[in-house]
Amino acid sequence: MTFWDHIDELRKTLVHPLLAFVVVTVVAFIFKEPIFDTILAPNSPDFMTYRIMPGYAGGAGAEGLYLNLISTELTAQLRMHMKVSFYVGLILTLPFLFYKLFRYASPALYENERRYSARIIFFFFIAFFFGILVSYFVIFPFSLRFFAGYYVSSQVSNMITLNSYIGTLLTLSILMGLCFELPVMAWLLSRLGLLKASFLKKYRRHAIVAILIAAAIITPTTDIFTLMLVSVPIILLYELSIVIVRLTERRKKNQA
Repeated sequence: MTFWDHIDELRKTLVHPLLAFVVVTVVAFIFKEPIFDTILAPNSPDFMTYRIMPGYAGGAGAEGLYLNLISTELTAQLRMHMKVSFYVGLILTLPFLFYKLFRYASPALYENERRYSARIIFFFFIAFFFGILVSYFVIFPFSLRFFAGYYVSSQVSNMITLNSYIGTLLTLSILMGLCFELPVMAWLLSRLGLLKASFLKKYRRHAIVAILIAAAIITPTTDIFTLMLVSVPIILLYELSIVIVRLTERRKKNQA
């Protein structure tokens, strides 16, 4: 195939994901209520996380947990509706896009490269979506509880905008999704010979301190439980990365 033949084939490959994205975005726009009910669920005292751990997420602060979110611009709610629909469409159709791109590129790969590429794509999305779930059920509810009840003075009341609420939720979700990519990236770098288990073990203490600092920034609550709730999974991911890299090195040595 010529260069332009490849470009034409790529164009055909992108058509279906693009159509799927448009359809899912339109459907998400139509089904506004269930989507926003899900997004705004952490704002309710009846949220699952608060029922499971009332001593930490509820208690005295549960009564004031529900926030009357406000919109300060005339078109803000419509723009947020469109923005959320866009992200729902993007997140749900992104795996399909990667699958189509993988099929497009697979004829140029060796059999072992196709196998490894498929694994990377699969575990990439599994880890990313799991990180989003951790953010939604753990990190964001605790962050919301803290900021909703934080006052510099009794003369100043919190009036949280819808844009601030959803923006914070989106930011934390992306950050946690990326954090959960640590084992996948460690495996990939190890396969490429760019990362050694000895390096990860040497800087383990430095990594733990950095994780604790990052967890304190992500969830600026005052209790140690919340800090551990966020930092421990990331530390375990770091330890899992060491195990994965060590096994990868051992397998490469046996194959050699």
